[in-house]
Amino acid sequence: METTTFEVGGMSCGGCVSNLTKALEAVEGVSSVEAEVGKAVVHHEGACSGKMGTAITDAGFTIGKPEFNWKDGSVWKQSAHNTKWCLIGCSIGEFATLAYYSYSGITAGLEMYSNMWYFYAILPLINGLATSVMLETGILMKGQMDFRNALSTALGMSFISMLMMEIAMEITDLLFTGGSLGMNPLAIPFMLIVGFLTPWPYNYWRLKKFGKACH
Repeated sequence: METTTFEVGGMSCGGCVSNLTKALEAVEGVSSVEAEVGKAVVHHEGACSGKMGTAITDAGFTIGKPEFNWKDGSVWKQSAHNTKWCLIGCSIGEFATLAYYSYSGITAGLEMYSNMWYFYAILPLINGLATSVMLETGILMKGQMDFRNALSTALGMSFISMLMMEIAMEITDLLFTGGSLGMNPLAIPFMLIVGFLTPWPYNYWRLKKFGKACH
């Protein structure tokens, strides 16, 4: 029994691991595959390395760690897709919390930058992170991943990216509300645009350099 190890780029989640595993297992001579994001260890009986490499690239991945650059259109597209799902998940919790503030009036009259103001300002960020993790866990489970692994993968995503997104959106809303904690409907499209653009370059860098996405 022989073992061949590949460094694989362009992977972002458990679904990629599953697709890569299936692609390599279909190669003649391959007995088993141990795959994770960025790597595949193939156990085989004289399987052609060229065919295994072709299986990897045909599945939409790259072999090895290419030199970093900002010109890879496919990575920009993939990172945009990842950023989109982060944005949807984060927006659910943040928008709902800010909308509740406006509806209930619970934050009305708070002194700006007081301890209570900071408490209520941080809460939408926490709720946004929570709904993003919940959404991604559901998506991974829909892709045939069990709950434990799906939750672990979701929790292992880049909180840096999600925090950048959450903070950028809330700052945008505060500019529209004059510092009051609540939801200004006019701010929503601007919040979505800023929330998407702020972490997108970081998500590209992370995916291109490490083969890891924000979710």
